[in-house]
Amino acid sequence: MIIRQAQADDFDAIWPLLRDVFRAGDTYAVDPKISKADAQAYWMTSAAATYVAETDNGIVGTYYIKTNQPGGGAHICNCGYIVGADARGQGLAATMCNHSQTQAAAMGYHAMQFNFVLASNTGAVRLWQRLGFDTVGTIPDAFNHPQQGLVNAFVMYKKLHRD
Repeated sequence: MIIRQAQADDFDAIWPLLRDVFRAGDTYAVDPKISKADAQAYWMTSAAATYVAETDNGIVGTYYIKTNQPGGGAHICNCGYIVGADARGQGLAATMCNHSQTQAAAMGYHAMQFNFVLASNTGAVRLWQRLGFDTVGTIPDAFNHPQQGLVNAFVMYKKLHRD
């Protein structure tokens, strides 16, 4: 597997990964009916950088790095990760998160913040904690989960080691 910067023509392969996760409506605060064009703008155009994880089977995962807040907050980035259903459970999210931390530090970011990690997404919460992210805040009843109703969201943070 390689992780490389995404190119514009990769989006046709990225879209099914995003579409399936967004349509499920249970991990991202994105309109489940988001159009392909709007998803492309969200995932690629507004990102500082977008990456894909690629195997012999094609693109199996993707992530973006965005500046979390403008101006005085621009030294902290935010990332989003998606792993295709067939590639889950193989450590790809951890690999992409570690890669993103290296890339973000190289881009000049001092820290990484996840603004909206759903408490119901226990696998992600566990992984981010294992990778050194601290939960620095809880937003009560922040997300209307399609099966669980209102669930909390966490703000998670990690200072990046810069060379």
